[in-house]
Amino acid sequence: MKVTVCIGSSCHIKGSRQVVEQLQYLIAENNLGDKVELGGTFCMGKCQQGVCVTVDNDFFSVTPETVEDFFNKNVKEKV
Repeated sequence: MKVTVCIGSSCHIKGSRQVVEQLQYLIAENNLGDKVELGGTFCMGKCQQGVCVTVDNDFFSVTPETVEDFFNKNVKEKV
């Protein structure tokens, strides 16, 4: 599974760094490092919806406040 977080300027302002850090922690905490590849990319073209995150090819809008719920529903349950 590939999880990609936008680290472009608009998403950065909306908390992409915190989202990345929390995802790194959650992946490690759940021992999913061998199953989940976390990466970063620049603009996904949906700046109004940031922080933009894709899981494989599915798009999600995530905030630092919703990242744990997002992880549980869209990453942990599907690995």
